[in-house]
Amino acid sequence: MSKIRLQNIIIYSTLVLLTACAPNKGDKPWRPAEGPLATRWTSQVTPDNALPEYPRPQMVRPDWMNLNGLWEYAITTLDAPRPDSFPGRILVPFPLESALSGVMKQLKPGQLLWYRRTISVPRKWRDRHVLLHFGSVDWQAEVFVNSKKVADHRGGYDPFNVDITAALNPGRNQEVVVSVWDPTDLGRTDNVRAPRQPSGKQRSTPYGTEYSQVSGIWKTVWLEPVAAASIEKYEVTADIDKKILIVKVLGTGTDDSFFVEAAALDNGRVVARASGKPGDFVTLEIPDCRLWKPDDPFLYDLKISLFQGDRKMDEVQGYFGMRKIAVGKDAAGINRLMLNNQFVFQSGLLDQGYWPDGLYTAPTDSALAYDIRTMKDLGFNVSRKHGKVEPDRWYWWCDKLGLMVWQDMIPKFPAAGYGANELYTSPEDALQFELEMKRMIDGLRNHPSVIVWTVFNETWGQYDTKRLTKMVKELDPTRLVNSASGCENFGVGDIIDGHQYPGPDPGPTKSWPPAGPDEWQWEVKAMPDSTRAALPGEYGGTFLFFPENSWNKTLKGLEPFTNAGYPLLKTREELTERLLTMLKTLHGMMTSNGISGGIYTQFSDVEVECNGLITYDRKLIKVDAARIKAANQGKF
Repeated sequence: MSKIRLQNIIIYSTLVLLTACAPNKGDKPWRPAEGPLATRWTSQVTPDNALPEYPRPQMVRPDWMNLNGLWEYAITTLDAPRPDSFPGRILVPFPLESALSGVMKQLKPGQLLWYRRTISVPRKWRDRHVLLHFGSVDWQAEVFVNSKKVADHRGGYDPFNVDITAALNPGRNQEVVVSVWDPTDLGRTDNVRAPRQPSGKQRSTPYGTEYSQVSGIWKTVWLEPVAAASIEKYEVTADIDKKILIVKVLGTGTDDSFFVEAAALDNGRVVARASGKPGDFVTLEIPDCRLWKPDDPFLYDLKISLFQGDRKMDEVQGYFGMRKIAVGKDAAGINRLMLNNQFVFQSGLLDQGYWPDGLYTAPTDSALAYDIRTMKDLGFNVSRKHGKVEPDRWYWWCDKLGLMVWQDMIPKFPAAGYGANELYTSPEDALQFELEMKRMIDGLRNHPSVIVWTVFNETWGQYDTKRLTKMVKELDPTRLVNSASGCENFGVGDIIDGHQYPGPDPGPTKSWPPAGPDEWQWEVKAMPDSTRAALPGEYGGTFLFFPENSWNKTLKGLEPFTNAGYPLLKTREELTERLLTMLKTLHGMMTSNGISGGIYTQFSDVEVECNGLITYDRKLIKVDAARIKAANQGKF
């Protein structure tokens, strides 16, 4: 064979291979849509590397298959059957409305979004069960495998999975189809045709403090093989006073012939081991335990194995942190937020987790880590995750880097108004809200960084505050419960939390009386009481606009803020000085008003809202980071 002929064969074979691997015949190469603003990571995203990292760091198995990448999609009316063709391509897991999806179209309330792709299950998985995992799909999803319906899920923020083994065909190629309905805020005005779903800060017509709609798959989709008898999940509870870790492992397909073994490791060295039955509380004694805290976020490795007799049926790798959060009295008898039995002043940032290119979905894992590292570099030790539940890897980065998290439940609208009132909520809407709240708590309970659950924010969809506060405390007695951040807290929970804009404002001493036992609070105007600590859960909101780094290139859209009197500054130096003054006031209120910290609004700009400490594209830090970090350490 001649050299030229061999080269032609190689070139021809390569072209055939590339054509066979193309997602759709005749399609142009994928690229992001032209959005209003990109980040430093936008150009790094391709169909071959869309969030390739293992999505569940607390429960790792070696075998898995990432299904992120190009899927086919179609949009139909609500009453239409499954489409015969899927003419478009969308990059999963970026939501339909985002630039990184490659689509950037809005899903209407009367429409269904359909996804389709084929998968090939590895032959080595043949004797195991195959689980199909969805990190999150907003909001109602139906899943079909080879035309068989395998799952129906409501809830836009929690993960779900389904065993698809029985739906698999004998051949190699399997078809996965997902349909999505997402009415978003239609339920605010028409709760006959649509529910008032927990939708966070999303709005079909963004305005002011409410941002772009997010529809469809927005977290990683993946496959995982497991044995017929396997570990379903586990829960860990650290008790630093007794120096023990309590582990509860739940199994699938197990009976009394099975047992589990849990081992805690420090840099590969086993420091504790214990065993018991699935469903039992297994106690590991860790006498010289190293505590997790923001300035030393030490994590132990955790290995959990499932046995039947001498045969190991399953094993997962995870981690845990030994830490305690509680309300306790300081030397002066004032209730404080105590971390590991010591008062740690909690200076935090409101963090909404929006991205200009991916909306709810960060462009890369390093982008997730950048946000957390930047908060730490500015000297803040808390993120108040506002109106969103992040992917597991975001919380893993908080665990790893040492950032405490106040986690909001996802609000539903409309607001209840002001005063000691609550909004009527239909039984159906209440059931869904409480179901999603329980799923959130269950899904995040093993993360040591998460220290506070916030049930409501500023009366948004607020109802049955006392009952729900009690419910959350019973679901997770190891964390603090903030019944309502701002406005009406009804005298319950662990925290008295009000909002002050711009603030923080200590006011005259006489305006800070003890809170009544059944009193609602609009602002932080009360000292800590006999059971609760106090702090402003939001303050600041100071604007600084950089046209080239903003969603809008003009001040258009800022009217709701400027008309309300929010400060609009002109220079980085002005914002630095303003924030330094606020932090100095906040630290002074620690003594004068007994507060335990405060949450500044906000970490990053979001769409037209330009009151972040960094720009929306994450390219510019708006303040002098070294001076702000020193101030957060009490150095002014």
